[in-house]
Amino acid sequence: MSVIHVTKDSFQDEVINSSKPVLLDFWASWCGPCRMVAPVLDEIAQERSDIKVCKVNVDEQPELAKQFGIMSIPTLMVFKDGKLVNQAMGARPKNQILAML
Repeated sequence: MSVIHVTKDSFQDEVINSSKPVLLDFWASWCGPCRMVAPVLDEIAQERSDIKVCKVNVDEQPELAKQFGIMSIPTLMVFKDGKLVNQAMGARPKNQILAML
């Protein structure tokens, strides 16, 4: 599965109502650490069919960034059954991202 780009309009369906755990990345195109994490998230999305990997561009979706109090990017969040269960800020290696799940 590929990474799903989420907007405020698709957030409810893609993240909250997801039957699978969701790894959500708040990012921006100008953010160096975000660009470092992006290929790792693409890899996880390809390897793990048991989860959904989603991204929110904070520049294009400021309402979602505000809703979750995003102060620093990248911010990774894990949602299970529509609830936020884990969160981390900053670029992380693949093993640490997988450990969040």
